[in-house]
Amino acid sequence: MPMSIITPGEVRQMAAELFGEIVSFRRWLHQNPELSFNEHKTSDYIASILDRHNIPYKKGIAGTGIIARIDGQSGSGRTIALRADMDALPIEEATGLPFASANNGVMHACGHDAHSASLLGSAILLNRLKDRWGGTILLIFQPGEEVFPGGASMILKEGALDNPKPEFVIGQHVLPEMESGKVGFRKGIYMASGDEVYIKVHGKGGHAAMPHRLNDTVLAASHIIVNLQQIVSRLVPATIPTVLSFGSIEAKGATNIIPDTVSIAGTLRTMDEEWRAQIKKHIERITSSTAETFSCRAEVDIKDGYPMVFNNEQLTQSAANLASEYLGNENVEYMDIRMTAEDFGYYTHRFPSTFYRFGVKQDKGETGALHTPIFNLNEQALETSAGLMTWIAVNTVKH
Repeated sequence: MPMSIITPGEVRQMAAELFGEIVSFRRWLHQNPELSFNEHKTSDYIASILDRHNIPYKKGIAGTGIIARIDGQSGSGRTIALRADMDALPIEEATGLPFASANNGVMHACGHDAHSASLLGSAILLNRLKDRWGGTILLIFQPGEEVFPGGASMILKEGALDNPKPEFVIGQHVLPEMESGKVGFRKGIYMASGDEVYIKVHGKGGHAAMPHRLNDTVLAASHIIVNLQQIVSRLVPATIPTVLSFGSIEAKGATNIIPDTVSIAGTLRTMDEEWRAQIKKHIERITSSTAETFSCRAEVDIKDGYPMVFNNEQLTQSAANLASEYLGNENVEYMDIRMTAEDFGYYTHRFPSTFYRFGVKQDKGETGALHTPIFNLNEQALETSAGLMTWIAVNTVKH
């Protein structure tokens, strides 16, 4: 049977009718946040919604994740995947919402409650429309986006997307600076890789009043931080966005004590995978040689984080065009790069993928920034996010 036409207006109407239920999903998830890879209640709740709507799924993916599957019943089509993350952050909520976190010290401060609620809404809409599209749509409810090694890497390592293998992967994320009802896309490089840099400087400490009798680890560590800045300013091409920042230096000495060991920790962000590898070699070389200048010894431990997010140009342009059809040209924006990192990057290096943003700025009052105790999104955006992802999916799954 040929596939009947699904219109933007029809999907908008369906999303509007489901809006109250999507809000209830988000509020339950917001009130019951769980940290990365501990999303047990979250997983059970999502499974209960899928059960209610007779959507088949597999649990226990990467520990607490879920992958649901909806098969279209009208003709042939692609296999695609839609992804939402589920984990919260170790932040004490200060929003004062009636559905604020009941788990002290844990909060959905990055919008993952909205992502999962939106994907549940899309799952329900896609399931209701399945007799009018062909192909297979996978729905990934992913754990552990906020901490290494990242739930995305574990899902791929387990082979959870090998059979069936999606042709495309699509994800979305809240953006508090953008007005509700608007969305943003970027083709090509979008978000940076994110590695953690740990350095320990070892020497012979002692009395600060007699520096000639010791190896000044604090001075060595200070020069290491300064010297490493030449990597970004002089060694990496200016056309490759790169950040090397150090946010922690620990010297357990005193006003008159130079410690034997000083620890430094920082982050490396870049938009080029080849230069990412080269930068790590420069960090090790400059750190070791600088430490030796002060008769000290350095250990460098760089923990590989998430790869850069690369949005497939053809898929991203297609999704942006579909967004214009669904929301109107005035509500679709093209965004600049971001030096923040996302484990969605793993999908983009395995499959043609796109990762876009939807606005959640409050009409009145303070929205708050991501990863802060006062982050509070505009729930009206959930109607946009669930409906748009449905519209993009039914049109992308088609050959």
